Amino acid sequence: MRLKQKVTTRVNIPTASMSDIAFLLLLFFLVTTKFRKEIGFKVLLPEARATERIIKTENLARIYINSKGQISVDDFLVNPEGVASRFKLKVLENPGVIAYIKADKRVKYDYVDQVLEALRDAKALRVIFATEFKKG
Repeated sequence: MRLKQKVTTRVNIPTASMSDIAFLLLLFFLVTTKFRKEIGFKVLLPEARATERIIKTENLARIYINSKGQISVDDFLVNPEGVASRFKLKVLENPGVIAYIKADKRVKYDYVDQVLEALRDAKALRVIFATEFKKG
């Protein structure tokens, strides 16, 4: 009677090149990623004697209103009802969202009022208006 001898083999996975592969993947994703910059409208901001610089921008949602009364939220052209629907979703995702309004100084106040009413309907009650600092 012959006994079978157990043969144990070890599998070696070479890990010397793992750091090279990880570095190449990281470099690939850094080179191919496009960072999106918000375009918005060209607006001429109203002047103010006292302004405050905003440091934290992670909770800001920008709304642009140009001199013709066109409204842009997140680079999408919307009407006041569209502002309300977009901000309802934003408030659900982040209750601390701040509406940052950049309205042209030549725009009729009726358009700004419509946006403010839409924000009120969406329960987005934290609102900031962008202004230019007036020296003198």
